[in-house]
Amino acid sequence: MILKDKVVLVTGAGAGIGEAIAVAMAEAGATVVAADIDGDAAQKSASRAAEFQGRTLAVQADVGNLAEIDQMVETTVGEFSRLDVIINNAGVTRRAYIMDLTEEDWDHIHRVNAKGVFFCLQRAAHTMIDQGGGRIINIASIAGRGFAGTSNAAYAASKGAVIALTKTAAQQLGPHNINVNAICPGVTRTPLSDRNLVVRAQEQGVSIDEALENLIRPIPIGRANQPEDIAALAVFLASPGARNITGQAYNVDGGLVPS
Repeated sequence: MILKDKVVLVTGAGAGIGEAIAVAMAEAGATVVAADIDGDAAQKSASRAAEFQGRTLAVQADVGNLAEIDQMVETTVGEFSRLDVIINNAGVTRRAYIMDLTEEDWDHIHRVNAKGVFFCLQRAAHTMIDQGGGRIINIASIAGRGFAGTSNAAYAASKGAVIALTKTAAQQLGPHNINVNAICPGVTRTPLSDRNLVVRAQEQGVSIDEALENLIRPIPIGRANQPEDIAALAVFLASPGARNITGQAYNVDGGLVPS
């Protein structure tokens, strides 16, 4: 119960990595707020988290909308009186070749993946400064490190922005006892990645299983991530053991991409 009495807000908590993080945080003793643009999905994750920790809350929020970010944070603090950890996990993408990306694609991806992460971080930091500290964990991607198998160039750029933001925010928020770190998942089995896998298979003219094998083959450790692999690191970064770790971006990718 290393996160007992901590209040943790997870965005994009309705499925995949976000859902796994919400459940893992609750299992570690945290009070969890599961936020998602899909309110029903948020409630499902909050209910799963409640199996480990009775105090949970579901919030419907679009992190591309500043008013909804403000409401999300205000609801969390209003309900639990504090905010100790925020996991900025919400993200969007689609599989596309660089020459096929549109202005609409760029705006849609960066609205959530870059703008959303920044303003969730900033709004959470307001509360953390007032209460004397906190933890901010951003979910980036090895796409932001130059992974050739990224879903698209706009997504890679958005995740590169998250890595850069993490480093700058750590420097500027450190004096307020706020740690800021990022996790960069590699190939991870989630509903979003499975949708992109269908497009990969069509591009390669192979079955979905073969397309997945093509993704896994270059991974030195020989397997893709499960969402729980990302959640495990998030729990550590939120824990007392990580109190002097900040400004870092950790790959969880089986050795696929050099740091």
